[in-house]
Amino acid sequence: MSDQHIAAVARVRAFNRFYTRQIGVLEEHLLHSDLTLTEVRVLFELAEGQGISAAQLGQRLGLNAGYLSRLLSGLQTRGLLRREPSAMDGRANRLVLTDAGRAVFAQLDAASNDSIGAMVQALSEPGQQRLVESMAQIQTLLGDTAAQYVLRDPRPGDMGWVIHKHGTLYAREFGWNAEFEALVADIVTRYLREHDPQTERCWIAELDGTPVGSVFVVRHDAQNAKLRLLHVDASARGLGIGQRLVEEAMTFARAVGYKRMVLWTNAALTDARRLYERAGFELLTEQHEQLFGMPQVSQLWARAL
Repeated sequence: MSDQHIAAVARVRAFNRFYTRQIGVLEEHLLHSDLTLTEVRVLFELAEGQGISAAQLGQRLGLNAGYLSRLLSGLQTRGLLRREPSAMDGRANRLVLTDAGRAVFAQLDAASNDSIGAMVQALSEPGQQRLVESMAQIQTLLGDTAAQYVLRDPRPGDMGWVIHKHGTLYAREFGWNAEFEALVADIVTRYLREHDPQTERCWIAELDGTPVGSVFVVRHDAQNAKLRLLHVDASARGLGIGQRLVEEAMTFARAVGYKRMVLWTNAALTDARRLYERAGFELLTEQHEQLFGMPQVSQLWARAL
């Protein structure tokens, strides 16, 4: 074992001790709740997983099946989750948070945001950006392929990129004409001029320093948020960026007090539709109409937050 290897091991262990202390995971119960770190992780996964199975949960968290079974039974006894038959496989059960479980998750989610927010508040905006990028680099170097990208706030020039990418992508893949690009430009312009940072937000996904995706949350009314302009460049698909963008949008909308998320899409966008279904959205209405130079089936989807 070389001196460099020994020094690297010592440095990583020192960082682990610092960071676990910094974020409070050494406490017996996490975020001032009566739950352990593992129990909180399970609630977080179920809140975002929309009815995954115990096997899927165990694989995602790397937990022993017997240990996970006992942990889930405990959470079920406390009324935080229930098991439902899977619509896809009658032999399997879906794990779903109860209303009480969602209430506990909402409190934990808010507490986690407050805790991390307090930790980074003292940093300047460039310092926060370096922190996020450094964390992404650590994940990438240690083998987490999903960490090859970062989600960030838009910078000057990004909104022009959003319009350009939507226009070129949908013309190339679906044959839509300039009417669609004009619609995107109108949405982006309104966001730039009128958006309220307390209730609306945009994320840009960046891969190796290059923008590759976007999503917007905008206000429809006091109860309803709109998910708009979800896009992932073809070069970055398969990394989970679309799912992550939707998850971030829902987490933000829930945190600022919206009760429901709605979105408009098109039946031709099959990949996006599958993503919305996995995220718990349900189709409300659809309408046949002439849009963007061709016949379309426009759809309205929604989900409770």
